[in-house]
Amino acid sequence: MSKRQTVFQRPQVVELLRRLREPRRFLQVVAGPRQVGKTTLVQQAMEALDLSVRYASADEPTLRGPEWIQQQWHAARLESSTAGDAGTVLALDEVQKIPGWSETVKRLWDEDKHAKRPLKVVLLGSAPLLIASGLNESLAGRFETLYMTHWTYAEMRAAFGWTLEEYIYFGGYPGAAPLKDQSTRWARYIIDSLIETSISRDVLLLTRVDKPALLRRLFELTCRYSAQILSYTKMLGQLHDAGNTTTLAHYLDLLAGAGMSCGLQKYSRDAARSRGSSPKLQVMNTALMTATSGVTFTEARADHEYWGRLVESAVGAYLANAAAAGKCSVAYWRERNREVDFVVSAGRRITAIEVKSGRTPQVHPGMSAFSTAFKPDRMLLIGGNGIALEEFLSKPVLHWVGP
Repeated sequence: MSKRQTVFQRPQVVELLRRLREPRRFLQVVAGPRQVGKTTLVQQAMEALDLSVRYASADEPTLRGPEWIQQQWHAARLESSTAGDAGTVLALDEVQKIPGWSETVKRLWDEDKHAKRPLKVVLLGSAPLLIASGLNESLAGRFETLYMTHWTYAEMRAAFGWTLEEYIYFGGYPGAAPLKDQSTRWARYIIDSLIETSISRDVLLLTRVDKPALLRRLFELTCRYSAQILSYTKMLGQLHDAGNTTTLAHYLDLLAGAGMSCGLQKYSRDAARSRGSSPKLQVMNTALMTATSGVTFTEARADHEYWGRLVESAVGAYLANAAAAGKCSVAYWRERNREVDFVVSAGRRITAIEVKSGRTPQVHPGMSAFSTAFKPDRMLLIGGNGIALEEFLSKPVLHWVGP
């Protein structure tokens, strides 16, 4: 591990510290994809706290039972009883893997509230979609969520000194950064430790999936066609499956919940029409796209068409991660042969975004048509003769689409 990686702290560390130091008590839920630094976040926050800390992980090959949560909780209560007014922090990692975890946490949390115990709890989970189901059912009003996105270009540059081209190809996985100069080993790490683990242990193990092979092939399809609009009918044809579009839409939701890939919907003021549109496939991290492609960094740079899709996928991943964190919503727009790459909604503000990887003509018929139809607050061209891609990816999304 490099010195840079050891000392680098993401902004969420400061936010978690602020919340844990407040006198009010909420369950703190740290959610996000695999290998984005959730455990490191909590460890860094714990080191900065003047509190006693108990950390335990349920990330085991076999699922633990609810009694494991009770054991950890009771041990933290004992520590809290001798910690004074400052109290104790209990951090439970991969908690969504415990059957019935939310009911157990609710009972223990309410017991502590009634007894006025100074115990603060942080729950960590790999898949936001999976952990949210238990939260919404049993723990309404008791928790706050801190979402950990994939690492941005600015973060990978600050932690590892990456160039823009390296980020576009290798994406935002900090654990894979030391393998960047060993392309085959890097790709195997992404495929085996991230993709396979996320699918087998975060989706298939914890969610009912009637066609696991179809879900895997669908993920491969999202990587192959990232940044492209593909109808569900064409997807089924590519997947050689006699399934239905509802199943594909559901599986796309599962992949999005695991922070792997998603299907952006067509922008429309009519929500029903938007949900029924053909999705624009989008990886959440370009490493997923390149590691599964067999295309090397040098080959990707030499292939202008492929690099253009990588650039658009990098912008789309940047926006989709911001949407997953609740900062905005992202869609695309197309009418006949006129298209806008991304339509970002932040509050009541609408921003239309066009991405170009090379020089581009001044006339953008898609933007003009969208402007006439929807009167967006802002229209941005990224790359080409517009805003430099590096500048765009270096600043927070809300800098571009917010008030």
